[in-house]
Amino acid sequence: MPRATNGPARNKSRKRILRAARGYYGSRSKHRKLAKQQVIRSGVFAYRDRRTFKRDMRSLWITRITAACKMRGTRYSAFVNGLKNSGVLLNRKMLSQIAIEEPAAFDKLVEMANKATTATPAKAG
Repeated sequence: MPRATNGPARNKSRKRILRAARGYYGSRSKHRKLAKQQVIRSGVFAYRDRRTFKRDMRSLWITRITAACKMRGTRYSAFVNGLKNSGVLLNRKMLSQIAIEEPAAFDKLVEMANKATTATPAKAG
């Protein structure tokens, strides 16, 4: 009886790894062992950085809103609290876009927020 090898599956596995490692520098795209290690490492970085990207974007939007609020003589925290009290449900991404592209609309939002903060009495802490 002939000796059975795992030839087709082994070749498929190698092709899959090397295809994923295409574009990597040097041995990391040519040799199976190094390619496999780098593909795993790259996957870990990609997973981690998808979350970091979301964090960074939210931080950027908050910075932009803060700058727009300062130009209008209010604070970011007071602005966001005023919007919440007045029932405006806009996320920070949209607020940032409005501040950049439609300053007149952002002015109205600031007015609404200021009215809502002055109308509600401060909570006893």
